[in-house]
Amino acid sequence: MKPVLVLLVSTAWAFAEAQYYYQGLMEYLENRILAIEDRMHLWHEETHRSLTELQDLKKQTSETVDALSREHSALLKGLEEARVRVDRVEGEMDRVEARTQPRACARKADKVVEQGSWELEQSRGMEDEKGDWEELHSRVSDCVEIISGIRSVKILKRLGGAKGMWTRDPRSSKVFVFNGTTGDSVFQFKSVHDLSRSDGVSSGRRVRLPSDWTGPGGAVYNGSLYYIKQEASGAVEVVRYPLSGGSLTDTAIVPVDGRAAVYGLNPETPADLAADDEGLWLLYAGGGAEPNINLAKMDPGTLDIEQMWDTRCPRENAEAAFVVCGTVYVVYNTRAASRSRVQCVFDVNDVVVAEEAPLLYFPRRYGAHASLKYNPEERQLYGWDDGYQIMYRLSMKRKLLA
Repeated sequence: MKPVLVLLVSTAWAFAEAQYYYQGLMEYLENRILAIEDRMHLWHEETHRSLTELQDLKKQTSETVDALSREHSALLKGLEEARVRVDRVEGEMDRVEARTQPRACARKADKVVEQGSWELEQSRGMEDEKGDWEELHSRVSDCVEIISGIRSVKILKRLGGAKGMWTRDPRSSKVFVFNGTTGDSVFQFKSVHDLSRSDGVSSGRRVRLPSDWTGPGGAVYNGSLYYIKQEASGAVEVVRYPLSGGSLTDTAIVPVDGRAAVYGLNPETPADLAADDEGLWLLYAGGGAEPNINLAKMDPGTLDIEQMWDTRCPRENAEAAFVVCGTVYVVYNTRAASRSRVQCVFDVNDVVVAEEAPLLYFPRRYGAHASLKYNPEERQLYGWDDGYQIMYRLSMKRKLLA
């Protein structure tokens, strides 16, 4: 009996301990569940708060975007109005240019034609008058045109570096490109259209020259390519390279001071070659102390210098020049590139007077011209402006004395 009682007591004690253990376990689990529920409730509140803040941020962002859109529209409208005003100012400047005359590089003796006649001073005799008439008329060449304005502008494309030169052969449709300020090659394209469709300078046919060229002062005339070569000593040569024969035919040392550039704003150009209806011309600086641009008429075959002039056009602030019918047009600008303009004109025949000299302003584009080349066949200029190839079609008129 006693063992049974002991067994019952032990069983009851074990059952009580198990019940106590499970009760503690349930309380622990219940507390953990309550803590999880509290955390879930807190997470729910934080999520709700974050969602509210995101909605507020979305609303503020939408309002800001709408305000920026309105400001953008207002800025576009302002830019359009500014463009209209700029166009109006350009038109006013063109009208002013048509009425204003620049300082003409004509001699004082040429004032005899200011009224459109050949009258001389009354104090002079009839014989002197006849002699002066013949002397003055003998200097008039067969080319009788002078530029009256820029009729149109065409921007072809942009290729190559900021400095360079391009021109078209007057005897064909071929175009030649001098890329940069020095090199041993030029690039030939079949036409202006071919150049406009090209991927770059290197896509043209490379023409290797017998020597390096210096500065964008080359020219194409009468089937030959002419370029400037500067030696290490500073001596400057003009080189003639025939485009058909492909061999060097002639070189000539010219009276150019290699330390003085012909144009103050383009120090990479020691001298500049120009071709027009009259032939081949050389623009150069006689020396660093000489303030003016000099002009020489060259024999295109032998490169002999036939005649020389002091144009009286200053080198300072000059960026380029070109020759049309024996008349030099010097283009000026500012150090901080602005609007290019023809500000000095020199006629080798001494017949252009102040009333006749054109005041030409080039449309403001990108920077400043590195070169300007005249094509007498098309009566247009080929300009290189900060890497852009630009064509200027010119309007012409007859000279007063022609």
